[in-house]
Amino acid sequence: MESLDRLVANIERCIVGKTEVVRLAVAALLARGHILIEDVPGVGKTMLARSLARSINARFNRIQFTPDLLPTDITGVSVYNQKEQTFEFRQGPVFTQILLADELNRATPRTQSALLESMGERQVSVDGATYSMDPLFLVIATQNPIEQHGVYNLPEAQLDRFLMKIEVGYPLLDEEIAIVVAQEQVHPIERLEPVVTVDDVLQAQEAVRQIYIDSSITEYIARLVGATRKHPTLLLGASPRASLALFRLAQAWTALSGYDFADPDTIKFLAHPVLRHRILLTPQARLSGATPDQIISQVLERVQAPVKPYAR
Repeated sequence: MESLDRLVANIERCIVGKTEVVRLAVAALLARGHILIEDVPGVGKTMLARSLARSINARFNRIQFTPDLLPTDITGVSVYNQKEQTFEFRQGPVFTQILLADELNRATPRTQSALLESMGERQVSVDGATYSMDPLFLVIATQNPIEQHGVYNLPEAQLDRFLMKIEVGYPLLDEEIAIVVAQEQVHPIERLEPVVTVDDVLQAQEAVRQIYIDSSITEYIARLVGATRKHPTLLLGASPRASLALFRLAQAWTALSGYDFADPDTIKFLAHPVLRHRILLTPQARLSGATPDQIISQVLERVQAPVKPYAR
């Protein structure tokens, strides 16, 4: 899709040298999934969210999560109107199209859970009334893996709502030089113009659902996710929601890559961002230095991939 290539290129004007990360973010948007970005400060997590929103001319809100933040600060609150003698609901910042939940793990679990319904059901229930979210609604949450003081680990139910977990990473030397030079006068985000519309994105989301996934690929996805539940070093394997996430993301990535069908290599590549936050290692595995990505690589080696044909 030519419009998707323009979108990726436009975002890369602000996010230099991170084509794969940008493409994953766009794929998540197409798959209607939320993104968790875990990385150190200063690598462009916030800028990725802002440039994505500006590139599609979407409404954008940012919530800075802190320990004193309340659930109503996110969802909104009912206020009594003395003139009308009725309660009126005033929408919170969650009612937007792209929401940046900055440093999500700094808020208390009670406040974190305020996002659960909106992320999973695309609606908010307050005082017995239900309010629908915008059809585009996308949450991009960030967290800092280094700081441990004053943070609350996201519960498994919250993590499972995220389609993927990605890292931005440090730029290479020439990329870092290009970043500095590009911001000599003004930040590129200030000059970034929309290249597609929200309606274009919504239409692309519908088109992505038509990407062909062969039954052998679907079975491969289910067997991969099922294997995480039997791995000896895992306390918790991935849920069926992970299978659906991998399926939808494969459709989006295939469309973004310009192909008509998904192949096993696509599933192998996407397995890491989709599964790494959905599995829980045993204490012994963590003490031995094992990581979720290492376990996922082991699962990929053990589960046999289908052989051709897997096209329509």
